Amino acid sequence: MLNLALWMKRNGFRADQVQNFYPSPMALATAMYHSGRNPLRRVDHGSVPVVVPKSARQRRLHKAFLRYHDPNNWPLLRNALRRMGREDLIGYGKRHLVPPAQPAGRWRQADGKTSNRPQRGRALTQHTGLPPHNDGSRPTGRRRRKA
Repeated sequence: MLNLALWMKRNGFRADQVQNFYPSPMALATAMYHSGRNPLRRVDHGSVPVVVPKSARQRRLHKAFLRYHDPNNWPLLRNALRRMGREDLIGYGKRHLVPPAQPAGRWRQADGKTSNRPQRGRALTQHTGLPPHNDGSRPTGRRRRKA
């Protein structure tokens, strides 16, 4: 996944959405997922295994590599790159995958929590931290049609 992320950055691709694979019955991909082998080739004791990420941690890391440009993924990617011994990819240059520090703002912290403090000059709405109205200023239930 690291090589794919580097290729995507080098060629200017930015994945907006990434979908995990969940197996469905009667598909070749499902056979690969459960057996760890490629059914399109001869399957025996010497066949090459197919790497299948099944744990939530592996899936989250793969998604983070594909969305390397999202600041919410940077802490996870920095930790993974350090574990892989690829600290040369952490920096601000064109050849780097993620910056060494998190930018100021409402981003996920290293422990996975988000900062919910309001920023100066930013209006809070229901979607950015303000609770919904319950003061009677607007109807909360279904509107009735007038006949």
